[in-house]
Formats: sequence, structure tokens, C-alpha cells
Amino acid sequence: MNSEIIRRYGESRLPRYTSYPTAPRFSPSIGAGTYRDWLAAVPENDPVSLYLHVPFCRSMCWYCGCHTTITQKDAPILDYLTVLKQEIRLVARAIGRRQDVSDIHFGGGTPTIMTPQEFRDLAATLAAAFGTGSTTELAVEIDPRTLTVDMSVALGEARMTRASLGVQSFDPKVQKAINRIQSAEQTATALSNLRKAGARSVNFDLIYGLPHQTVDSAIETAKMAAAMRPERFAVFGYAHVPNFKKHQRLIDAAALGDAHERHAQAEAIAATLCQAGYRRIGLDHFALPEDSLSIAADRKALRRNFQGYTTDDASTLIGFGSSAIGRLDEGYAQNDVAIGRYANAISSGELATSKGYRLTREDRVRAWIIERLMCDFQVDFGAMPEGFELPDDSIGKANLPLKTLLEEGIVSWRGDLLSVDTQHRFLVRTVASCFDAYLGETDRTHATAA
Repeated sequence: MNSEIIRRYGESRLPRYTSYPTAPRFSPSIGAGTYRDWLAAVPENDPVSLYLHVPFCRSMCWYCGCHTTITQKDAPILDYLTVLKQEIRLVARAIGRRQDVSDIHFGGGTPTIMTPQEFRDLAATLAAAFGTGSTTELAVEIDPRTLTVDMSVALGEARMTRASLGVQSFDPKVQKAINRIQSAEQTATALSNLRKAGARSVNFDLIYGLPHQTVDSAIETAKMAAAMRPERFAVFGYAHVPNFKKHQRLIDAAALGDAHERHAQAEAIAATLCQAGYRRIGLDHFALPEDSLSIAADRKALRRNFQGYTTDDASTLIGFGSSAIGRLDEGYAQNDVAIGRYANAISSGELATSKGYRLTREDRVRAWIIERLMCDFQVDFGAMPEGFELPDDSIGKANLPLKTLLEEGIVSWRGDLLSVDTQHRFLVRTVASCFDAYLGETDRTHATAA
């Protein structure tokens, strides 16, 4: 690998492109009234996907980039869940019918911070307001350190199909540096309980680029995790943005590796997982060959949304909870990030939309190009959806010029097919950024490109 390319591109801060345009482009011009109109226009026969955000944890992991609040008390969680159920009913009324649901994802924070009975009540509220059934995929993000047997049983009763466990690193030195002490035994026990509860596909989250992390410790974590045989892995690079996430100031920046070290850790984890029988999916996911994520990748049916790579192909995603983002045909709508303002809006009978974005025709074209690059490492401009046209010659000049990437062999363009070179796939976000018309227009800090 060319060390100069790693040095030059690896330190660039770019979006993860889980949406386009990205969240920094959202504006207050999209409010509750607009969102209500968009919900009323959801196609009746088009199943939707639901995301529910539970923004509470018992302790703060210092690497965390999520919207979450630390609480040792149960009262704030109970109050929030009451409001969340109100929002579910409000949205269902705005749609005007019991809309069918293909996928449900509980994220956070720590969704399993609620009690088993609270989760049952929330699931019952969803089932009363929306059309959920035996074909609905239900995924839950889980902290193995706090998952109980009773909660696992409750998840099974709700027909959970997928679960995602936070692992990050099994290295004790790294765990101490990020304030997340978690044994391999805790992880294995949680996995076993989820299997018994009916989870068909389990994902482990790993992170590289953490303080005091080395190639050797990254390999050791990957080996220990792979031995437990989850169906999937998501392997993310740590994004150190202490100006944006104040708790990250507790991490010793001097203990973080440079771009070369991060790249070496990422590739070492990838090689270890592939040797263990996992297939590399997109930029940062891995899956067993028989898992649905692998099958979707083979069929070039992989999608990308706010949870990363997915098989969820619903055209409408409805977000519930503070900070949650919805994606509808007309654009994006995000709830207020502040729990208090979110709760006040919902309690008054109004939707909590605080900002969003209305998609233009060119946005849709660019979004399609970026998603195919992120999912397939190539884009066939001859296969663009009907009605789409390649934007004018300004495309590719918004950030790193595509011409430069072509000259350096990072990408190739043959006929209608633009492809990312196999050895440079870790720079796919750099390639995608060439089609981002808005990059650099905000002060938002993104993760490094490698």
C-alpha cells in the first residue's frame, strides 16, 4: 500500500455517507407541519421501516459519538417511554391508517436499559399503531454488560430477529482508556441468551483507532470475537471529535495512532475475520456467507442507512424519539435533540420535528451514486434509475477531484462503470465525496477517511 496515499487521504475528515445530503445540511425550514404532510403522503401499500431512539445509558463510554444521557435513576427513562408511546400514536394518526412495517430498529443509548415489562408495553404500543407481524424484522442494539435473562426473554416474545452487541475491544488497557470494562465471558453469555430468545442474526461492533490500541491487540480481539461466531461484524474507526463530544476530552489524544496505524489495525481486523470465514461487506461490515447481508451484497441489493449497511429496502424510514431522523420520499425530518424540548412538543400533541431537508432532483441522483459506491465500490451510470441523469461537469469537483483519483489509480472509469480499486477500497468515502455537492459548507467535524 502506498504510504503517501494513506498519509494524504487518511487524515481527511469525511462523512460516513449513511445519508445524502448529510445531517449538517438539515435546516429549521422543515418543521412539524411539513413532516405531518409528508407522513400523510406515505404510500398505503409500501411497508415502512421504524427506528426508535432510547437516549439513556448507565455510564458513559468515552469514545461514544451517540446522542445519549447518563442516568442512575429510572424515573427519566419511564417519563421518556411515556412520551415515546405518545409519539408513536401521533405519527400513526398523521399517516391515517395502520401502516405495515417491514423493519424495526431499537437504537441508543442503550435500548435494553428499560425493564422487560416496559419493553413489552412499548412493543404492544407499536403493534396497536402499526401493522407488525411474523415477517417484520426486529433489531435491537444491546450492551452485554447489562443484558439480563428476563430482558432476553422479553425480546424473544417481541419476535426479535437480530441483535447488535457492543464489543469494541477486549484489550483491558484499551477498555480502561475508554471507560468500558467488558469481559469476553459477559459477551458470550449475552450472545447465548439472545440465541435462546430467537435471534437469527447477531452483530458485534468492533472499533479500531482507540487509545493504546495496537495491531496485535486488534487481532486478538477479532480472534476472540470470531470464535463466538456472530453472523456479522461492524468494524468502525474511532472518530476523535472532542470539540463536538465533550466527554471525549477524557481520552488521551497522545495515545491515539496516526493514519498509518489506524489503517494497519483496520486491515489486520479485516484479515483476521476473513480468515475466520467472514466475507467483507462494503466499507466496514463482515458477514458469514449464509447471512442475509452477504446474500444482498452478492445480488447488489445492499442498502445504506443511518444504521450502516442493511438489507432494509423500505423507501420510508420513520424515526421516533429525541434526535431520531426519518427519511421519506420528500426528504429528511429530525426530531429535536434535547429530550426536554422533544418531550414538551409531543406532550402538547405536536410532532417534535426541529429540522430537516427537502430533496431536490439533483440530490436524488447524487444520493443514488454515493449509495452504490458505498455498497458496491462501483457505480454503473448506464444503470441509473429511469428519469435520472448524470449532473453536469461540475460533478466530482466539490472536494477531491475525481480526475486526481483516476490519475493515482484509486479509481478507474471504463465505459459507464466507475470502480474503486480493490487495494484502495478503504478510501471509498473519499471517492463518494467527489459527488457531494455540499461538502465543506458547514463547520461539522467528520470522521477521518481511513
